[in-house]
Amino acid sequence: MDVFTPEKRSEVMSRIRCRDTKPELTLRSMLHRLGYRFTVNGPKNQHLPGKPDIVLPKHQTVIFVHGCFWHGHEHCPHFRLPKSRPAWWKAKIEANRARDLRNENALRMLGWHVVTVWECALRNKSDLPWLAKRLPALIGKRIGNQ
Repeated sequence: MDVFTPEKRSEVMSRIRCRDTKPELTLRSMLHRLGYRFTVNGPKNQHLPGKPDIVLPKHQTVIFVHGCFWHGHEHCPHFRLPKSRPAWWKAKIEANRARDLRNENALRMLGWHVVTVWECALRNKSDLPWLAKRLPALIGKRIGNQ
């Protein structure tokens, strides 16, 4: 059972940001320090399937920063289905996963390289150096040389 009234729950949910989240800002800062230049709200971002969080036009790469809960990150300690209305949440998260897959496939068909960075990889400061070392390989990797 939900601890909030429907009105309060609506207010709480409306305050969840979909842009400029802490994980996104952390990743953008890391990319900038590594010398990558990218767009966040550029014209290419708005018209690409799924509206990627970060677009690196020079590298023909898009990056999605997925929240572990909203995108159902399997085997992640930060993802678990809520106890209230579990069937509804399961359907919602499965729909999010299906949409993510459709968007990735559409982007690949357009010639873009797709990178997904999970929120949990950006959460711990001790994990950031590993990610910073791994990003150039992720961005530079192409389908032909995997």
